[in-house]
Amino acid sequence: MRVHDASVAVPEAMRVQSVSKRFGRVEVLKDLTLSFPRGQTTVVMGPSGCGKSVMLKHLVGLLRPDSGEVWFGSVRIDALGERALGPVRRQIGFLFQQSALFDSMNVHDNVAFPLREHGVVEPAEVDRRVDRVLHLVGLEDTREQMPAELSGGQRKRIALARAVVLEPQVVLYDEPTTGLDPIMTDVINELILEVRRRPGVTSVVVTHDMNTARKAADRVIMLYPAFRLQPGEPQIVFDGSVAELDRSTDPRIRQFVEGRAGSRLTELREEQARVAAADGDEGEPAGEEDDA
Repeated sequence: MRVHDASVAVPEAMRVQSVSKRFGRVEVLKDLTLSFPRGQTTVVMGPSGCGKSVMLKHLVGLLRPDSGEVWFGSVRIDALGERALGPVRRQIGFLFQQSALFDSMNVHDNVAFPLREHGVVEPAEVDRRVDRVLHLVGLEDTREQMPAELSGGQRKRIALARAVVLEPQVVLYDEPTTGLDPIMTDVINELILEVRRRPGVTSVVVTHDMNTARKAADRVIMLYPAFRLQPGEPQIVFDGSVAELDRSTDPRIRQFVEGRAGSRLTELREEQARVAAADGDEGEPAGEEDDA
């Protein structure tokens, strides 16, 4: 594996430094250090449970590390209170895995929500900005519709419009194509590229989708579940380009890229047996891991 050196030449937009996070007895992030170069798209991949979504939530301050630091440019955000996080979050767009639209609001008000939360309240300006991003995602005619009236692909596109309505410097995507058909998946991939074309925009895309990685990534990171690492082994098992990913001979990477189960079912059963045995020994339930 050749370590991708884009962060040496390009100033970083965000960074996690020696971050560890545990839920109960389950270690999800283990001494993770990772930077995201400004103006580039970094795709973060890896098996379920490797901490991809947990890492993403640290970047926007939705989770705090047990140890380590999280930086937005020159601002350390893990040490900030909720009020102080406001100006930072204004510069970060977040596309949630399940879209997370407000069921009680129509499309216009869903997209306008971040504007109003951050002080943009003049109706004409709100309408102008909402119309601009609805045009970006091709859904201008849905302004008055409710989320329940939209398809899954439409909800995902509305959520993306909401994520970029403040014209953020950084856009975080949590599994943006999950549950979509191949055509709508490619529509979302095209929108990721369109957002990335804005000067200086940094994108971090968490996904299992190799097509998204091949189309959108300047750089690919692959994480491995912390609880499956050998002592002293880093959680980042790959950092490089898509072409380098395709050439990797690491069996963990090949299994993921090629989508092979291999011995994974047996490993899952063994892991579950160990958790059950630990529960019996300690007399308490194991900690629940966030969707990672």
